[in-house]
Amino acid sequence: MITLGDIVHRQLHVPTIPAVRDVAQRLAQGSPDAVAVLFYGSNLRTGATEGVLDFYVLTAGPPERGMWPTVSYREFDLDGETVRAKIATMRMATFARAAAARTLDTTIWTRFVQPSALVWARDPGTAVQVAAAIGDAAKSAARFAAALGPETGTADDYWRALFRETYAAELRVERKGREGQILDFDPARYAELLPLAWTADGIAFRDDAGVLRPDLTTRRAALLGAWRRRRRAGKPINVARLVRAAFTFDGAARYGIWKVERHTGVSVPLTPWREKHPILAAPGVFWRVWRARSGPKAV
Repeated sequence: MITLGDIVHRQLHVPTIPAVRDVAQRLAQGSPDAVAVLFYGSNLRTGATEGVLDFYVLTAGPPERGMWPTVSYREFDLDGETVRAKIATMRMATFARAAAARTLDTTIWTRFVQPSALVWARDPGTAVQVAAAIGDAAKSAARFAAALGPETGTADDYWRALFRETYAAELRVERKGREGQILDFDPARYAELLPLAWTADGIAFRDDAGVLRPDLTTRRAALLGAWRRRRRAGKPINVARLVRAAFTFDGAARYGIWKVERHTGVSVPLTPWREKHPILAAPGVFWRVWRARSGPKAV
């Protein structure tokens, strides 16, 4: 019989393209405390290098001071191709706590109930720890989905209810229906995942030809109370992270200029001053873009 652990193992060991493995290896070598590198996001689904590759570097370093994770942006030259990467870094122990919903943060378990690949691990023992954390993320997400979803419904109904609530709780600019883009890519995976995660978490349920009814008689009130605390904390946590990132995002200027050029088509030189002072430089960059896009037009 298939278990949640089987799905997690299959997910973490999905093949990745050489560019992803190359970047992961470089990230691991560049951080002496690194124990694992996870790859996730739309590029994992598409197998492309277009845009920005998303990585989490997990470390065995000292406890974080303040907010986590730290975020950086880097560009890599791989055989003449520029590959861009956004890197979040945090301790393995903190990642495991957040995945198991032992913090008020919702971002880790909502992100890693979605597919991710373990591209690099220091040793087999670390790979086991990562798999356990990813399994906990699935249980955390499924637990809240049971409480926030309908009394009865399909797995898709519960996941959609969960993602709608988490997007509303976090300070995120997501288009309406964003949860559909996530779920519609691999609906069979999520349909298989939910009942296995409930079983692993000790939640009994009925399955009537795909229509599910979780039994939360003794847990619903506690889960809804736990969710209300996370919903109240969600936006303040996200605001604090944004403020912190404005001053600590390594490579922010390079990342911002790339985004501007990608979305507007306006070329913005990366000067030393802009790289050193990305926040102060932002108004000038916006002014340059505005002038370029509203300049004289042929008649």
